[in-house]
Order: sequence, then C-alpha cells, then structure tokens
Amino acid sequence: MRRKGVNYSKYGYIFTFPFVLAFLIFSLYPILYTAVIGFTDMKGLIPKPIHILDNPFQNFKDLIFENASFKKSLLNTGLLWIVNFVPQITLALLLTAWFTNKRLNIRGQGAFKVLLYMPNIITASTIAILFSTMFAYPMGPINSLIQMLGLSDGPIFFLQDKTTARGIVAFIQFWMWYGNTMIILVAGVMGINPALFESAAIDGANGWQTFFRITLPSLRTILLFTLITSMIGGLTMFDIPQLFLLGGPDDATLTTSMFIYGQAFKGSYLYNRAAAASMILFLIAAALSAVLFYVMRDRDAAKVKKAEKLYKKSLKATAVEREV
Repeated sequence: MRRKGVNYSKYGYIFTFPFVLAFLIFSLYPILYTAVIGFTDMKGLIPKPIHILDNPFQNFKDLIFENASFKKSLLNTGLLWIVNFVPQITLALLLTAWFTNKRLNIRGQGAFKVLLYMPNIITASTIAILFSTMFAYPMGPINSLIQMLGLSDGPIFFLQDKTTARGIVAFIQFWMWYGNTMIILVAGVMGINPALFESAAIDGANGWQTFFRITLPSLRTILLFTLITSMIGGLTMFDIPQLFLLGGPDDATLTTSMFIYGQAFKGSYLYNRAAAASMILFLIAAALSAVLFYVMRDRDAAKVKKAEKLYKKSLKATAVEREV
C-alpha cells in the first residue's frame, strides 16, 4: 500500500521478522541438525568429533530391522491413537450435531461446552496422578466400586495388565481431547452458510439428513484439519504414557516419542539413533498426511479442473487443425 509516496508494505516484513527469526533458530535449525546427526555416529554424554557413517543409513536400518523395542513402540503408538481417536471423533460429531441443531434449541450451551472442554486444560501430570489414584492397587476408588458391586472377589491390578493399561491410556487421551475436537467442529458448523440449512428445512429434511447431507460435506476441510492434527498428536504422544506408567507394563504403553527420549537422554545417550527414529516418525507422519489429503480431497473440484484441462486441450487441437 502506498500513500503520499510512503511504502507501508515494508512494515509487514518488520512485524513478521521476530517470528521468522524465532522459527529459524528454534524450529528449522533443530530439525535440520536432527536430520544430519541421524547419518552420523554421534553418541555419548561427552561431545566427540562427529563422523558420517560409511553406510549413512545404518542407524535407520538398525531401527527398522533389528530394534524390537522401536517396532513395538510404533505398534503401541498406532494402537493407542486409533483406540482413542475413533470414539473421540464419533462423540465429538454427535455433540456437534446436538449443539448445532436449531430444532432442539439447547439451553446453556456455553456451560456445557466449558465443562466438556475442561479436561483439555488440566495438566498431564495432574491427570496422571488422578488416574493412578483411581486405579490404585489394592485400595482405590475403582477397585472398591468393583468389589462393592460384586463384580470381583478381590482387587484387580489394572496397571500391571497390558490390555487394561493400554485401555486406560487410550481413554485418558480420548477424555482429554474430545472436547477440543468438538469445539473445532462446532466452530466449523457456525461458518456454514445458514441458507443451506434453511433450504434443507424447507425441503423437509430431518435432523440426520441435514447433518449427513449438508453439515458433514461442508466440514470436509475442518475434518481434514482435525484428522491431521490428531494424527500428529497421536504419533508424538508422550506425556500421559510417560507420567502415568513410564511405558509399562513390559513396554505395553511405550510410545515412539518415549523411545526417542530414552535413546537420547538415558543410558548410552545414542543421539544418532534417536535422531534416526525422529526422522522415521517424521516420514510416517508425512506419508499419512499425504494419504489423508488425497482421501479427503474435493473430488468435485478435481473433476472441474480435469474438465477445464481437457477443454483447453481440445481448443488447442482445434486451433492447430484450422491452421493446417
């Protein structure tokens, strides 16, 4: 923008400079440095000269084909994310349909949304202590309730069973994040043109038809954002499994981020192996994101673009034939 010979666009660059500088120092440089040391022999607490390995991909090969703990951490991470995300997105969609239904006209929506979102603002350490106390052995609220109802003759050691330990961690992740997902989806619904809902009501569509035929297709971009962010959050899951069970029992809740942390800052300080695991996790996240973008793409827009390209080619072909 120019006014009286003064160029104001330069001020935009000045305001963005602090962010760009912080990004270069605290994000881009660590990412590039991590990518580089994944091909080296960097390890040990005392810094030593770094050398590129004769086989630069040796660290990656060792992790993928020889490290059972790394493969188990990948399996645990995927399992925990799927088990918590499926009910999370299902409940969030149901609550979104409930809150945005004009016919129901729910009162006190603000209070409900605050209560449902509240688990997301509680610190992970607090939640870990809360659930450790709830499922304590031999005396704890859950064990006492089960014995009071006559469902068990004695206390159950929930946190020493692999299945129940994974289930509790997945439930905690679901409980913490379904409110956040709901708020995002509700905000997306609020951005849909009200005329679409009015037209559906005039045509006699019921609530479910309106939700599945108008609301969900209009939320494609918001759902894609939710899937991507949830997938990345699931792959980098660290705080709850670490604080709650330290990856136990028998590495049943060991996630990939916990494995990376253990390789880098515990025992032998294998920074090269931790960096290689980080890059593998990054590639998995990038590949899954690409798949989600492809699956969630706007097929109608793609068909229009394809038709436009074919039309332009036909026009060019017609022009060439006329010249001949």
